[in-house]
Amino acid sequence: MNRLVTAVILLLAGLALTIPSFSLRAAPVPERPNILFILTDDLDARSIAFMPKLKALLIDRGTTFSNFFVTYALCCPSRASILRGQYPHNHQILTNTPPTGGFARFQALGHEQSTVAVWLRSAGYRTVLLGKYLNGYPDRDALTHVPPGWDEWYSPAGDRAYGNYNYRLNENGRLVDYGNRPEDYLTDVMARKTTDAIRRARQDGKPFFVYLATYVPHAPATPAPRHQGTFATATAPRSPSFNEADVSDKPEFVRSRNELAPRVMAQIDEDYRKRLQSLQAVDDLIASLVEVLQAQGELQRTYIVFTSDNGFHLGEHRLPAGKNTPYEEDIRVPMIVRGPGVPEGRTLPHMALNIDFAPTFAELAGVAAPGFVDGRSLVPLLGSTPMTLDRWRQAFMVEHYTRGQPAGAQPVRPLQRQRGADAIPEYQAFRAREYVYVEYATGERELYDLVKDPFELQNQYTSADQTLIGQLRSYLATLRRCAGPSCRAAEDAPVPSAAGR
Repeated sequence: MNRLVTAVILLLAGLALTIPSFSLRAAPVPERPNILFILTDDLDARSIAFMPKLKALLIDRGTTFSNFFVTYALCCPSRASILRGQYPHNHQILTNTPPTGGFARFQALGHEQSTVAVWLRSAGYRTVLLGKYLNGYPDRDALTHVPPGWDEWYSPAGDRAYGNYNYRLNENGRLVDYGNRPEDYLTDVMARKTTDAIRRARQDGKPFFVYLATYVPHAPATPAPRHQGTFATATAPRSPSFNEADVSDKPEFVRSRNELAPRVMAQIDEDYRKRLQSLQAVDDLIASLVEVLQAQGELQRTYIVFTSDNGFHLGEHRLPAGKNTPYEEDIRVPMIVRGPGVPEGRTLPHMALNIDFAPTFAELAGVAAPGFVDGRSLVPLLGSTPMTLDRWRQAFMVEHYTRGQPAGAQPVRPLQRQRGADAIPEYQAFRAREYVYVEYATGERELYDLVKDPFELQNQYTSADQTLIGQLRSYLATLRRCAGPSCRAAEDAPVPSAAGR
C-alpha cells in the first residue's frame, strides 16, 4: 500500500506535464489526403463482430483502437465533442434538448462558426455531411439551414429519419421527400450520395472530408428489406453483468430495479436482433465506398475512420436497452482507422477519445487546431512506431447531466424518480486504464478495479484506502476545471496502479 500511496501522490506533480504538439507525427501523411468519417448511432463495441465487410476492409486492413471511449454517452453532447474537440463541460452542450443542449444551443453559442468542417474547408477541402447532424436539427423556422463550413449537405429535416423511411432531406437547401420504397432506405440513400460526392470531388481535384452519420443501429433499428429475418435466433450477450444478481453496492438508480423479467429479456433479444440486422446495410455501405475509392484511384490517399457516438447497454446491471451510464458498455465504442501508412491488422491499447477526432482531422489536413480544443491528435499513433503508452493519455473524464449542471459544480440533491436519461443522476467519472471512479450528484460513489473486475460487479468505494479516494477526488476536480492544454496536461499525469490496491 505504501508503494501505491506514493504513486498516487505523484500524480499531483504530474498535472504540470504537457503533451507533444499537434505537429508531432509518427507516420508520413500524404499531401492533402482525403478523410472519410463514418459515424454510427448507438453502436456498442461488441456488435461489430457481426459485420464481416467491416472486418475484411477496415479491421484487417487498418488499425483498431481497443480502448476508444466517448466523454459523454449521449448523442448530442458526443457529436458536439466530435465537431469541436472539446469536453462537454467546455462546449456546454449538456443534453439533447434546449435550453441545455441540442442543435439550438449549439447554434446559439456560436459553435457552428468553428467546427472541424470550417477548419478543413478554409484549407481547400471539399466538405460533405450526410445523415444525422445534431439532435433537434433543424429549427422548424429554418428547415433549409446549412451550417457554415459545409460545401455539400444532406441531412434529414426532422426525426422521421430514425425509421429510415418516409423522411425529408435538406439537400443543399432544397427539401426532398422520400417514401417507403426499398430504394428509399436511408442508409442506402446515403451510400449512393456519398459515392456521387466522392466522384465529383475527384473530378474537381479537391481533397474531401466526408462526414457520414447513419441513423442505425439507433432504435427502432429498422433493417433494409434484404436483411429482414437475418439473425433470427440471436440473443443479446449474457455477460456476468447481465441481469446482475446482487446490485446492493450500486447507486440507487440501479439498486431500485428488480431483476429483469422474462418479457423484458425477450424484448432485449428482439432489439438486439434488429440492431444486428440494421448494421448489415452499414456493412454494405462500407464495401460500396471502398469500391468507389478504389475505382477512382483515391483509396491509397484516403483515411477511413469508423466509430460511434456512444455505446449501448442491453440488460447489463439490470438496465434495459439504453445509454448514459459510466459503465463500460456505454462509454466504450469501436474505432478503426484505415489509411496511408496505417499498419494493417493492428490493435492499439492507447486510450483515445471522441474529442480527439477534430484535432486528428485537422493535423491530417495540415490545419492548426484552435486553442480551445481539449483533445489531441491521434496521428502519432497511426504509424508503424506509435508513441509509447507511458507518454500517452493516462486517464480522462466522463460526464453526464440531466438539467444542465454548470461545469465544476458538485451538487448533492435527492435522487428523484424520473424516466429515460433523467433516471440516471448527474455524474462525473475518472477513467484510467485499470479502474473507474464515479461521483454522482446524489452523493453516491463508485470505484471499480477493471483488472480484477472488468464487468464492474464489485463497487470498492467503501473499502478503498481513503488516501487513494482523496487523490482520485482531486484528480477528477482538476479535470472538471480543465480547458484546452490543461485538459491534456491533467490526462497525462501519472495515476495509481490497480495492482497496488
